[in-house]
Amino acid sequence: MKAVTWHGKRDVRVEEVTDPAIKEPTDAVIKVTSTGICGSDLHLYEVLGPFMGEGDILGHEAMGIVEEVGAEVRHIRPGDRVVVPFNISCGHCYMCDRRLYAQCETTQNREYNTGAALFGYTKLYGEVPGGQAEYLRVPQAQFGPVKVPQGPPDERFVYLSDVLPTAWQAVEFADVPEGGEITVLGLGPIGQMCCRVARHRGLRVIGVDGVPERLAMAQRHGVEIVDASAVDDVPDAVRDLTQGRGTASVIDAVGMEAHGSPMAHLAHTLTALLPGRVAAPMMTTAGVDRLAALTQAIDIVRRGGTISVSGVYGGMADPMPMLRMFDKGVTLRMGQAHVRRWIDDLLPLVLDDSDPLGTEDLATHILPLDHAPHGYKIFQKKRDRAIKVLLTP
Repeated sequence: MKAVTWHGKRDVRVEEVTDPAIKEPTDAVIKVTSTGICGSDLHLYEVLGPFMGEGDILGHEAMGIVEEVGAEVRHIRPGDRVVVPFNISCGHCYMCDRRLYAQCETTQNREYNTGAALFGYTKLYGEVPGGQAEYLRVPQAQFGPVKVPQGPPDERFVYLSDVLPTAWQAVEFADVPEGGEITVLGLGPIGQMCCRVARHRGLRVIGVDGVPERLAMAQRHGVEIVDASAVDDVPDAVRDLTQGRGTASVIDAVGMEAHGSPMAHLAHTLTALLPGRVAAPMMTTAGVDRLAALTQAIDIVRRGGTISVSGVYGGMADPMPMLRMFDKGVTLRMGQAHVRRWIDDLLPLVLDDSDPLGTEDLATHILPLDHAPHGYKIFQKKRDRAIKVLLTP
């Protein structure tokens, strides 16, 4: 089969690889019909190379048609249309019983002391072959895959794999009080959906970005915008819109590659130049994140407010402005999305023909799998008005 494989910094290729097969009675194999390039994939493309192996298959946002199931998989069968959550969880361990599916104890990687295994996402998370491929082996398929109906386009459902549950959780974690307001930093795919989920809940939403097409998309969905490229100070601009206080809650949908952190950007660059055996220990013990978005969130949030972090961070010793956070009484929540936890909330909205979350107004590029290297490039460089890229094997 064809698959998107990693070969180094900014070097992804579409190659022929071995077809996946059932290995465990809890496995399934699906024929992928749509798969997304995620902002988290760009971390592999640029920063997290020390934890990748040459030829690793990328991708963790996938849906398709079931080809084969193991003997213990009973809720889906060949021919079913399914979406595959990006985290691999068993549904019955201590953590899963508490609906903390991103911390599943059955699949967590104890070698690196990390949470549940993820598709297509480094040695840190199990190095499980990903979904940017013609076929995907799905471990723990007795629980993970979500059956969806035939008929509506893939764009309606594929975001259930990651984008929608991540956005829904980010808004949940933001704990916006009744009558409150929220700022969303970063209007990429996750940020866009955070805005739409918050608007769906009747909240006032301020979206911050510096890319014109991202700002325009957010405005189409009723979001007030702050153009980061046109103001001297983003926190001041938000305070000007909120009686000088800032918003009750802030979502950081940017993460570790935020612009405006020159020293951390230098650390990213230098780390990427080191041999993997040297760089990997450095990244697991050092502060290498670009924290501009997070420090901006701390500045923006009103006193007693909540910051919800959905953007990915990778450093282990990043400096935090603890005095400022303590003085303001800030609550901070974060983590990988517990995908299956939010499906019951999201599926009725996705099935609604009125498309209340605008799932069909997110993908700006739908490309053949063979064009994946181009898709990665335009997504990372924000070229050709790229906001969300889907691949069709």
